[in-house]
Order: sequence, then C-alpha cells, then structure tokens
Amino acid sequence: MRLSDFDFELPERLIATRPARPRSSSRLLVASPSSLTDAHSIDLPDYLRPGDRLVLNDTKVIPARLSGLRHRSGDAGATKARIEATLLEPQADGTWQALLKPLKKVRDGEEVRFSPDLLSVVEGRLDGTAYLRFNLGGDDFDQALAEAGAMPLPPYIESLRASDAQDVEDYQTIWAANSGAVAAPTASLHFDDALVAALKVRGITRSFVTLHVGAGTFLPVKTDNVANHKMHAERGEITEASAREINATRAAGGRIVPVGTTAMRLLETAGRADGVSAWSGATDIFITPGYRFKMADALMTNFHLPKSTLMMLASAFLGSDRIRQVYDHAIQNNYRFFSYGDSSLLLPHE
Repeated sequence: MRLSDFDFELPERLIATRPARPRSSSRLLVASPSSLTDAHSIDLPDYLRPGDRLVLNDTKVIPARLSGLRHRSGDAGATKARIEATLLEPQADGTWQALLKPLKKVRDGEEVRFSPDLLSVVEGRLDGTAYLRFNLGGDDFDQALAEAGAMPLPPYIESLRASDAQDVEDYQTIWAANSGAVAAPTASLHFDDALVAALKVRGITRSFVTLHVGAGTFLPVKTDNVANHKMHAERGEITEASAREINATRAAGGRIVPVGTTAMRLLETAGRADGVSAWSGATDIFITPGYRFKMADALMTNFHLPKSTLMMLASAFLGSDRIRQVYDHAIQNNYRFFSYGDSSLLLPHE
C-alpha cells in the first residue's frame, strides 16, 4: 500500500473550526456497503439496535499548551526568550516530555517560567522533544496547569484561529474523567445529554475505556510505503468491569460499537476471538486494510485527514473503495471535517 492510496482533496472551507451547537445537531453520515444515509448525531439511536453497546473513551484532555519565558544571564547581560510548550506525556521519573518552540532557545538545566506559580527546569532533550521537571505535583500541578495552560487544538485548527476560553468546554467530552490526553477523542464530542437520554430509551448501553490520546495522532505519515510507518504509542486501560460488560453484550447477540478510533484501537489491542480482557499498558497498534477485526461490529468516527493513520483505519474497516465513496459524498454534501466536524457511522455488515 502506498500513502497516495489514502489521499484526497479537501476544500479548506470544510475544515470545522467550531463544533455544532447543540453537540448532537452535528451531521451523521450512516454508511453501509450498499447505502449512504444523511442524518444527524441525535438520530444515532435509530441506526442501532436495543442491546447494542457503545464503547466510549473517558480520557480527559489537559490544558497542555503553555507559553512562558526563559531567562538567561551571560556575556550579553540578562536575556529572555518566549518559549511555547506542548506537554506530551508524563514520564516514570516525574518529568514531562514536551515539544518546545523554539527548542534551540533553551539549554539543559535552564528554567522556563509559565506563570507566577508554575515553572519548569529543562532536564534533557531527545528526538526533537524536551523533558521538563515542574516545581509542583499532584493537585497543585493540576490547578496551576488549569490556570496557565490552554487547550491543545489540532494544528489544522490553530492555523485558522487561536485557542480561546470556549475551547475549554468544546474540546472535552461530557464524560471526561481520567486526565492525560493532549487531544480529544473527537467522535465523542457529538454526545450531549439529549443524545445520551435517547440512547437509554432505545435500550443501547455504554461502557467506558481509557486511551490517553497523544500528539502523535497528528503526526504525518512520512513513508511512501505504509508498511514502513512506525505508529506512536498511547497509554490506555480497560477495566475488569468494562470487559465483563462488553463480553456479556456479545454473548447476548448485541453489537459492539466503539465511538472513535481511540476506543477501536484499544478494543482491538486487548481483544481476542473469544472476547476482550481487562488490559492496561501502551498500545501502538497500526490498523490498515487487510486487518481482521476481532471486536468491533460498527464504528462511529469523524472524517479524518488525508494520508493519516486514522484514514487507513477507516479504510480497513469499511473497505478502501467504499470509504472513498463515503468521503466523496461527504465532500459533495458539505459535511464538516476533522476534530470539530461532523461524524459517520460505519456499518460494514449491514
């Protein structure tokens, strides 16, 4: 497979920079091998069956974008430089891996102050990232980060507008619980209280898993031969309780419907032919056409970037030719794309 197999032309006007309001008023393209139906997210229960189970990612996005100053004294006197940081992942030694811009403006051992309460020391650099040790930990760190940080919007939104206070609410699911993501599980952004209530009335159940979405989800694939791409790893967990719920639904004949590629990847990491087990760790599963799915019967997912690993996963699930038809229809009918855009429900067995 070549990277060009997953490319398409997208008009910039279809890149959503704000979500639909209310959330469940976003559009939903329901796609099977033989039909395409234009609907809205609030209609999702109509395309599921009583006894089906949604699997949802309850990760919580942290305000990982920071702006601070590096101070230095030298032969030229006191100098300072503006440093932009995006936190990526906490490390076992207590540091945070982070992207710094510009990285060349800091040296190991230097201090970067992000607010009167929050500062960090650069403890090392590796592969274009830095390792920061903050002066605070636990709840004190969380509080200082909430005050100093901003939501880390995807590059394709930030190129069109800056993050603002509204994104603190918009770029978070209504059930976000476990802090650690630096990107939202965006298929879940279509859910609000009205949609949750409608699902309950329809007899559709929910289970929660956790996959902390990393900034690697936005990294471009740079190899023309897709097989040579190394997938980024993300930390996740499926609890015993969620595994039991999912397996019970399968045993009763219900369908398992992950909401988003993050929930899908976690299920497929922990799944076996006889069901899913409790699991905790890091997954770098890379799903491309030809992959045999073990757990998912349907998938709710947003419309993804061309040539992205997420586009490859969607192609694997519904078929490369069919997913092209789905995306052609979405573009022709002005669906909104990417993180704040509309969604699709892929039903490969219908």
